[in-house]
Amino acid sequence: MSYKIFAVNPGSTSTKIALIEDETVLFSKNVSHDADKLAEFNGISAQLPYRKETILNLLEENGITLDDVDAFVGRGGGLMAMEGGTYGINEILLDHATRGANGIQHPAQLGPQIANEFANQYGKPAFVVNPPDVDEMQDVARMTGIKGVYRTMHLHSLNLKETAIRHAHSMGKKYEECSFVVCHIGGGISVSAHKDGKMIDGFDIVGGEGPMAPTRCGSVGVAELVDYAEGKDLRHLRHLCTRSGGFVSHLGISDAIEVTERAANGDKYAEMVWNSMIYQINKCIGSMASVLHGKVDGILLGGGMVHSKDLVAQIKEANEWIAPVSAYPGEFEMEAMAAGAIRVLKGEEEAKNYTGIKVFQGFDFE
Repeated sequence: MSYKIFAVNPGSTSTKIALIEDETVLFSKNVSHDADKLAEFNGISAQLPYRKETILNLLEENGITLDDVDAFVGRGGGLMAMEGGTYGINEILLDHATRGANGIQHPAQLGPQIANEFANQYGKPAFVVNPPDVDEMQDVARMTGIKGVYRTMHLHSLNLKETAIRHAHSMGKKYEECSFVVCHIGGGISVSAHKDGKMIDGFDIVGGEGPMAPTRCGSVGVAELVDYAEGKDLRHLRHLCTRSGGFVSHLGISDAIEVTERAANGDKYAEMVWNSMIYQINKCIGSMASVLHGKVDGILLGGGMVHSKDLVAQIKEANEWIAPVSAYPGEFEMEAMAAGAIRVLKGEEEAKNYTGIKVFQGFDFE
């Protein structure tokens, strides 16, 4: 039996939508929203009616009907840390997405809300799949050298897990039977360790861990950062973590293609920044391989920058002694959301219940 899924992935000034039947994308579009119009709303969730209306208008223009859709999936945002998987949208999840219960205001909060609106309208189930706040970190990875301060993860969970699931399938195995180092290398860069169906470690890319990226500073020595921060607004430092670090801080641009073009044309600064980023990715891959005790079935690369042959070649040269390196250029977030819902509809996995209780509540011995 085939299943038809409608997936919604809201961004800052656009919303990606896709109508997918099994593994076939029937219709896909990036719905643009007027930035000035969005600015009129008091908070992200207040944009819901406007965004939904824009989506409905586009569907009507293209003669797309949702009458025969089997389930609706929204990108999760604003949720508390949880295990990975597919979650039914219940009242707690909807409330947390609406108000951004985790303290992070992001357009992804609108994903569950829009999916729920359509699900109620058409009488079908609604889900979120591997939201950004997936936390399956093993306990030993949480501790830091400061009492009461624990490591956490903010990663491209959806794309990382789907890449691992697909690669395991290509090996004739289940995700739960494999150990992978999985990377998402795009506007942000995630490097993670996966073992027995869990993402047991990774870098907090929102908090300033991991390699530098086009707009993110990555890991920086605490003492150096304290010296740098003297006399500066804390908001500036937070911006370095997610918006104004990396390529932007060094070169004033975030476009990886332009950076590589500058390097090819003799710009030594651009060349050093590009190669340093890859060097840092390699270091992170090595550390995640160590987390897996060197028992790695594959090193998997996904994301937009994986289209770069130079990047893939450098990573292969540095890491293929650990395990085979496989490249999956680009993203398949929409397909990943649909696949999670289909696995539930087919009975291959159970939909999980979102409780709103953070996975990690601290250690009993402290």
